[in-house]
Amino acid sequence: MKYLAPLLAMIFICGTISCTSSTANDGATTLVKNTVGMTDIKVENVTIPADTTNMQCFLAYDNNNKGKRPIVLILPEWWGLNDYPKIRAKQLAALGYFALAVDLYGNGSIGITPDQAKALAGGFYSNPKLAVSRIQAALNKAKTYEQADSTKTAAIGYCFGGSMVLNAAKLGTPLDAVVSFHGGLAGITPAKNTIKSKILVCHGMADKFISPQEVANFRKQLDSVGANYIFKEYPNATHAFTNPESNENAKKFNMPVAYNPEADKKSWNDMKTFFDTVWK
Repeated sequence: MKYLAPLLAMIFICGTISCTSSTANDGATTLVKNTVGMTDIKVENVTIPADTTNMQCFLAYDNNNKGKRPIVLILPEWWGLNDYPKIRAKQLAALGYFALAVDLYGNGSIGITPDQAKALAGGFYSNPKLAVSRIQAALNKAKTYEQADSTKTAAIGYCFGGSMVLNAAKLGTPLDAVVSFHGGLAGITPAKNTIKSKILVCHGMADKFISPQEVANFRKQLDSVGANYIFKEYPNATHAFTNPESNENAKKFNMPVAYNPEADKKSWNDMKTFFDTVWK
């Protein structure tokens, strides 16, 4: 497909500059004390079968919240399910969501090097429906928990994960909302009356790996099918602006990226406002 080459090139850069290949010490199900708001964040590792693999996912929710809460899936950067998406899952749990960080590659696969991560990510660009099937499997599993509100569903993603949630929305995955943080925009072309999700895109205006033309084409595509979307841009924010590991990785790989605390905070708040609007 004509978009595959630029997407793979962008994702190579994305994973190289924005992620950490470290993994958390998972252990058994644990109860993590969160001092903000008197929450008890319960975290659990959960295995979810999907097509030819088993996804080793990570869920989190506030154990003090006895009501049902909206489901939010978190799709990671191209390294796979490392610490960063797990941290985001805990943050979402503290906000009152049922958060599930998805091992999209399956079997706990992690890209330790850029070449390994590129190989893991590549198949999802050549076959976008593969990501959809695994997102759907994760969503189905999340809906089985008594703490989860199966009528309120969303997915967020970072870099590679952002590209995947946007493609999932374009392919009609039944999610109320999707949010992309510095995700690639040159994905599949949506068909009319297919998109079921409301969309929020959080994009850095100083992102050197996504051209103004790609932004224009993306918006034109969504406009052409009447998609319900919000496109937020953050001044001076480069690619991978939400990840504190970006500064270290920028030095390591000599790439023009940096963590931007202001854009990180603003985009997170934009996500919260967006969800409040979706589920008002």
